[in-house]
Amino acid sequence: MVFKKMLSAFGVGGPSVDTVLANPNTRPGLTLEGQVNLLGGDAPAKIEQVVLGLVTRVEIEGHDAEYAGVMEFHRMQVSGPLQLAPKQQLAIPFQLPVPWETPITDVYGQRLRGMTMGLRTELAIARAVDKGDLDQVNVHPLPVHERILEAFQQLGFRFKHADLERGHIRGTQQTLPFYQEIEFYASPQYASTIKEVELTFVTSPHGLEVILECDKRGGFLAPGHDAFGHYRVSHDEAGRTDWAQVVDGWLRETTSRYGSLRGGHGFGGQGHKFGGHGHGHGRGVGMGGVVAGAALGAVGGMIVGDMIGDAFEGDSGEDFGGFEE
Repeated sequence: MVFKKMLSAFGVGGPSVDTVLANPNTRPGLTLEGQVNLLGGDAPAKIEQVVLGLVTRVEIEGHDAEYAGVMEFHRMQVSGPLQLAPKQQLAIPFQLPVPWETPITDVYGQRLRGMTMGLRTELAIARAVDKGDLDQVNVHPLPVHERILEAFQQLGFRFKHADLERGHIRGTQQTLPFYQEIEFYASPQYASTIKEVELTFVTSPHGLEVILECDKRGGFLAPGHDAFGHYRVSHDEAGRTDWAQVVDGWLRETTSRYGSLRGGHGFGGQGHKFGGHGHGHGRGVGMGGVVAGAALGAVGGMIVGDMIGDAFEGDSGEDFGGFEE
């Protein structure tokens, strides 16, 4: 998807920009490649810099209200000062690294309901900045992400929604100012104890931390409450044969605990999710040999048929937008 815009900040007859991605599909830890195409306007222009930035929608809580805001979480300068002659065409190639913690937007080729991601191009001329071009980006899961998501489906969980929450999860190696929550309705076999589950991945080159937040049902004398678990796996464990058994074990261990998860999502990234205690751990994070470099072709693994249609948007382009500031 390509959006070509005249740079309104520079007036009629100013330069225009058109950023073209070689492939809008990527994974955490890979790169986005393409080129920024500049076209000179009616007069010479001195470009101060060209910058690319990954932007997404993030839920922000504060002062008894919650709203969605646009956040740029990764940026890279692709060109310094240059002169652009009238009607001159100039192509600037780029390779933009995708942070390991970049949230997943697409699974099995379908957009996760609630997720959006774009690559924004900014041009600066004479201290005026125009955010002139925006291209959709599709972030697919790494193999170990896929196996864990498949396991939830095999266990009968139904996808509800995904979003990004501003704040930090205590006790993790999180570096971005937000985290992704992938929410599921409980399957029948867990429905007597769990209403919903929120799944968060904190990914690094070595592996990932898996955070589970279970909304537990109350009993005869006990009110409902949240329980959480914190587990670590390496990338090379993606080939483990029975992920459903692993996830079932995590859920049973998590729901056996009692504790408060939320310490409040703060404004300005000051809020935190989860207390700093009681983390259970799976196998330690190892230096897995894999993964981000896996080709972006057909996604392997078992797809649990009927649930896919309920889980995702019907058109991967439907949820793109909302970036106006």
